[in-house]
Parts: sequence; C-alpha cells; structure tokens
Amino acid sequence: MHPLLTGSLSIERIQVNIPDLPASLKGCQLVQLSDFHFDGWRLSVSLLEAAIAASNAARPDLILLTGDFVTDTPAAIHNLVPWLQKLESRNGIYAVLGNHDICYSRSRSEITQALSNIGIHVLWNQIAYPWGSALPIVGLADFWSSDFCPGSVMDQLDETTPRIVLSHNPDSAEPLQPWRVDLQLSGHSHGGQIVIPGVGTLSQHLSTFYKNTPKQIRHLFPLMKVCYRTMKHWEWSQGLHTLRPNHLLYVNRGLGTYLPGRLFCPPEVTVITLN
Repeated sequence: MHPLLTGSLSIERIQVNIPDLPASLKGCQLVQLSDFHFDGWRLSVSLLEAAIAASNAARPDLILLTGDFVTDTPAAIHNLVPWLQKLESRNGIYAVLGNHDICYSRSRSEITQALSNIGIHVLWNQIAYPWGSALPIVGLADFWSSDFCPGSVMDQLDETTPRIVLSHNPDSAEPLQPWRVDLQLSGHSHGGQIVIPGVGTLSQHLSTFYKNTPKQIRHLFPLMKVCYRTMKHWEWSQGLHTLRPNHLLYVNRGLGTYLPGRLFCPPEVTVITLN
C-alpha cells in the first residue's frame, strides 16, 4: 500500500492496571502487533520493517500477535515469517489467528505450522503460561470460527487468577462478559481506517445507515454492507475500553490497509506496561 494511503506508523503507549498482578510482573512490557495482511500490497516492506524495529526498541517481555497475518491464500505466510523471525522478546511470542487466516481448509494448519517453525506459539482455544501460573495468556479461536467456544477455555481458570485474553475480533468481548478478562487484546477493525474529526469512525456511521436501510434496497450499498458485516461494535474499533471493572479491551488499528486507505487512523504498534 502506498504511504499516502497508509500514513506513518504510530507507536501507542498505554499503562494497564491488573488487579492481583504479582509484584514480579509489575512494569512488564508487552508489544501487540495485528492485522499484517502481508500479501504483496496491503502492507509495505518499509512499514513492516519500521514496526519490527519499534517493537524491538521497546525491549518487550512478551510479544502478542492478534491475527490476520494474510488476506486470502495462506501461501503468503511464507513471505512474512522471515520478517517476524526478527522480532525480539524476553519471554516469547504468542499469537492467535484471525478470520482471514482460516479462509481455506488448509489455511489454519499451514499458517500455524509456519509460525510455529520460527518459535511463535499459536493458541487456538488454549492457555499459555509464559510466567508460570501468575498471569496466563488465553488464546481463543476466531470469533467467526465454529470452534469459538470461550467457556471451554475460560472455565479452566480460577476467577481469582488474572489473565490476558487474545481474540482477533473485538465483538468477542460481548460473549466473554460472564468471565474475568483483565485485558483483552484484539484487532480486526483496522481502527475503522477512515476517522473524521468531530464525526468519528466512518465505518460506524455506514454500518448504522445500512442497518436502518430497507432490505429491498440494501444491495445498492455494497460498501455499507461490508462495514455492517465486519463488526457489530464499531464503538470498540480502536483504543482502550472499560467494558466492566474487570474487563478491559484494547483494539489495535493494525498494520495492513485496505482501499480506500487510512485517514486520521494510522497503522499501529502498541506498547503496554502492566501495573
């Protein structure tokens, strides 16, 4: 994607308070990267290089990748993994897959294997313990997958145990409400890509308009249909959201860009400090 349509990389730095966080983990730094769509034109090599450099400069204790490594064919992952191999983290790299990573019957297995080959742990309804039992990392199957079943995973953890949940689609925060989720990291939305100052995310307004349009003429508005089907909760399209006292949601704007491009919604590397 041309830089004029993508915009410059933004490094977002946030601090997150997690109740019952062990003293040994206070001040830990996480880096979140999301929505690469590395397929030849939606993410330039120069922007990917800048994102990797920014991640390494943060000297993270953990790197978390929240899906959509490719756009369509899973073969594109083999061009991305040599770049991801340059990422540096003290306690490893953990990932979940997005809806684009499961497009074809072979996509999930091919992408998972390619990432695993370079030491990235791909979680699909699984729990990882990079710091032992102190702060589990829960990785869920994609929200649009038939395997999405948070109860089967979340019920394995005691409610007194703090945890970080990786789930590509922010809409998954709604069915996650019955469980403790100290921090949910998601992507998927690309931040809405076009944000109009004083008006908000264009995708949210288009989605609302489409929803209120009579069904017999909805076919006249294909772009609105895409926005409507992409996400339900466009109000969660980027940034930090407090859904409940024990459920924080952070949505990364991603690195890859679709047409018509980005406006006031730059691609993002997120650096998270735990307190």
